[in-house]
Amino acid sequence: MARERIISSEAQAKDRDNSSVSLRPQTMDEMVGQRAVIERVSIAMQAAKQRGEPLEHILFDGPPGLGKTTLAHVIAKEMTDKPPRITSGPALTKQADLMPLLTNLERGDILFIDEIHRLPKIVEEFLYSAMEDFRVDVTIEGGLRGRVVNFNLQPFTLIGATTRAGLLGGAMRDRFGLQFHLAYYESADLATILSRSATKLELKHEDDALTTIACRSRGTPRVANRLLRRVRDYAQVCGDGSLTEPMAQQALAVQEVDGLGLDELDRAFLTTLIKVYGGGPAGIEALSATMGQERDTLEDVVEPYLLQIGFVTRTRQGRQATREAYQHLNLDWPAPGPTAQSGEPTLFSNSSD
Repeated sequence: MARERIISSEAQAKDRDNSSVSLRPQTMDEMVGQRAVIERVSIAMQAAKQRGEPLEHILFDGPPGLGKTTLAHVIAKEMTDKPPRITSGPALTKQADLMPLLTNLERGDILFIDEIHRLPKIVEEFLYSAMEDFRVDVTIEGGLRGRVVNFNLQPFTLIGATTRAGLLGGAMRDRFGLQFHLAYYESADLATILSRSATKLELKHEDDALTTIACRSRGTPRVANRLLRRVRDYAQVCGDGSLTEPMAQQALAVQEVDGLGLDELDRAFLTTLIKVYGGGPAGIEALSATMGQERDTLEDVVEPYLLQIGFVTRTRQGRQATREAYQHLNLDWPAPGPTAQSGEPTLFSNSSD
């Protein structure tokens, strides 16, 4: 069984326990970061309330763990005072899967579809009329005896969330009146989030300890709260329960999370790229085979953060390590060879993507 990475931004089973849910903001006033997005959503909500109309359909895109689901819950609470109806793209395999959800919606209700880019084409097309005209056409039986039955729906708001906006069809994307991209959080915002979480967890803490955790959270609130809980466990078992900066450092060292939020798998990726492939360029298939990891794991889980912090670049020939990656691993930047440009390492080509 694969080990769960504590710094992974993907949702994990432990994130769905009661303590995790209680850490989520409940209102727009409690939201931290994403200031431009929060302001624009708040204006749209206020305008819809003043007109007595349902909110326009909303699409949130961005990396996992940045608060797309949390925003859907907050919007539903403030617009309808009840939770959203929740489903996901992979769960909707045919039109019939959507009918119970759509026909049970009341006026102004929020329908939240996570991973909406994974909707089958036939289900995506079925949603077009539901989103535009608040009606659906269902074919009863088939062949010569088949007939089409029209179902009128109550006006509702669809909130879609995706980590891969490019995979969403253009026709579907155009039906969202409001589209927002969620970016990674600044460390100061993450420290504020951690302060609120520590208060909810009744955890005595020093501000420096929270700053240390925030700097290693990869710009992601989900990772920050997960690290906070692991550090809390360490402080309880190995200390007096109070969260100090040295205690946070020790706890994160036990979790093998370094100063930039890299874990063992991240460092193994960089080490393989540098020591085995001379810093690159190296194809993802070659890296996958050498490390014994699935290609999808490297592309979807490891690479995004390394690209974000500038430790890896992607070229037509493959992945290439930067000078900053060498420095972080305390490795010498190779001297330029006779065919290399000044200031660049000697590189050899490997299998491309």
